Amino acid sequence: MEIQLTNVPDQMGVRPNWCDLPSELWRKIGKSLRNRIDLLRFRSVCNSWRSSIPPSLPNSPSFPLQLPHPINPFTVVFLIQSTFYRIEPPYQPSSSSPKGWLIKVEGESNPSHSHPLRLLNPLSDRQFSNPLSSSPRILNLLDYRVLELYKSYCFQQFGFPVKKVVFFPTSCWSDGEDSVACCIYLEGKLALFKRGDKKWTLVDDENYYYDDVIVYKGQLYVTDRWGTISWVDISSLKLIQYSPPLCGVGHKKHLVELCGNLYVIDRYYDSEPRRLNYEAAVVDFKVYRLDEEWGTWVDVKDLEDRVFILGDSCSFSVSANDFAGYEGNCIFFTDMFDVGKYNLGDGSIKTFELDPCSSKLFWPPPSWLRM
Repeated sequence: MEIQLTNVPDQMGVRPNWCDLPSELWRKIGKSLRNRIDLLRFRSVCNSWRSSIPPSLPNSPSFPLQLPHPINPFTVVFLIQSTFYRIEPPYQPSSSSPKGWLIKVEGESNPSHSHPLRLLNPLSDRQFSNPLSSSPRILNLLDYRVLELYKSYCFQQFGFPVKKVVFFPTSCWSDGEDSVACCIYLEGKLALFKRGDKKWTLVDDENYYYDDVIVYKGQLYVTDRWGTISWVDISSLKLIQYSPPLCGVGHKKHLVELCGNLYVIDRYYDSEPRRLNYEAAVVDFKVYRLDEEWGTWVDVKDLEDRVFILGDSCSFSVSANDFAGYEGNCIFFTDMFDVGKYNLGDGSIKTFELDPCSSKLFWPPPSWLRM
């Protein structure tokens, strides 16, 4: 749900006064919001709206979050939260609204913590820097039209052998007592950590080849290297098979949700990669959609206007129509030290460093974004 309370004039040129809404609607609207930026916008309308709901639940988790090391439980690591946004310029009646820009912001949950806010490349997780200025830049998201797209998580430790981390529930109203973290580490071990636990619990100690994990419809789902999706029963710590094996012959499987459906993206390397550092180069992708009604896999040849984002700590989809310079039916991904774009139509691959036009998708920012 996106709330854009920008006092845009209606057809009669009259600016609406949002404070005149019936008071019984304030709390009902506020409780329907599910992310932090919408909650901030709601509470910034006026004093009455701000006092109608709290900023969040008192015991909701804040990040960085201290967790034990999954391999060495006597070592403490910090789980860092990042948020992907589609950011657009404010309303301008004299011109058509340009398309949005994709940004990734790390470390915004707990302003009192020493971990600073960082603006990252959405795919490579590298921090953007301005070589022409050493002064700090300020990005006020309340100055723009902003939509939260996705949250990702990683551990604040260099060389930490974790392939993927998810955390749920992610709603701004979520109760911290019910929070669960799930990670895939080393060659593909799957582990869970519930609030109050002293250490991570290994799930399915007979299979060490899990590739990806996702929160889908409020539940945890994982896929192994053969493309079999399983549902993780949090209470029993057991896996329940949810799909037939895909039997894809690629080297790494990604789980992505698109329009309410589960997709597996099979990544192919030019040689068998070493499981921990993936030194091989990407040469191809195959896309499959799970038909949940019939329990079968559908080979997808055309994503139309959709784009898959496969970053170091994320996997999600966006519409190319929402972003300037993006091309539909493509997969954007990390490949060793580069960022690549795969066209599902013709099978071509381009790296951003070798394609100046593609690199501008993330940096420098458009002229309307003041930093």
